[in-house]
Amino acid sequence: MADLKALSEAIIKGNQKAAVDITKQALSEGMPPATILGDGLIAGMNVIGVRFKANEVYIPEVLIAARAMKMAMEVLEPKLVEAGVKPLGKAMIGTVQGDLHDIGKNLVIMMLKGAGFEVIDLGVDVSPDNFVEKAKETKAQIIGLSALLTTTMTAMEKTIRALKEAGISAHTMVGGAPVTQAYADKIGANGYAADAATAVDVAKKLLN
Repeated sequence: MADLKALSEAIIKGNQKAAVDITKQALSEGMPPATILGDGLIAGMNVIGVRFKANEVYIPEVLIAARAMKMAMEVLEPKLVEAGVKPLGKAMIGTVQGDLHDIGKNLVIMMLKGAGFEVIDLGVDVSPDNFVEKAKETKAQIIGLSALLTTTMTAMEKTIRALKEAGISAHTMVGGAPVTQAYADKIGANGYAADAATAVDVAKKLLN
């Protein structure tokens, strides 16, 4: 029998080969895809999230774990779709206009995917109009805005205003090195996260 505890350990250690092999084995034994996702992959990423918040692991370890998760998800995803397993929610995330930083954004995307969200990556230097257009197109429930420069934080405010003016009802979340809870409140964002692990908690709260 495929060992889901070993699968979550493979994710935690970032062992891509083991993560893929155990996922394939579990599927070949007829294990439900949702069980493999929840008890194996998400369980592993949850541990990484907790350790990351506690400063027990750092960004390189999170990236390695997320990569192992991504490889296993490539095997699992078609089966989840076949089984009609619904994602936790749909989020879209982009770095705001004028900002080309993406490490923080990519980490948040990986952590959200690791928690069972469907995530659309808008990339970097995303204009307010582009956020609005994609929000209409994807019907995402959560829109994440990332900025790493103090000079591009104003683009967050413009984007949130544009989304509201367009009548987009999705919840907005902001984050990035210079961003604070006070700034998030000031520009009318629904949520703020100081790091990628917290972003998952905030996203789940916003959905409920």
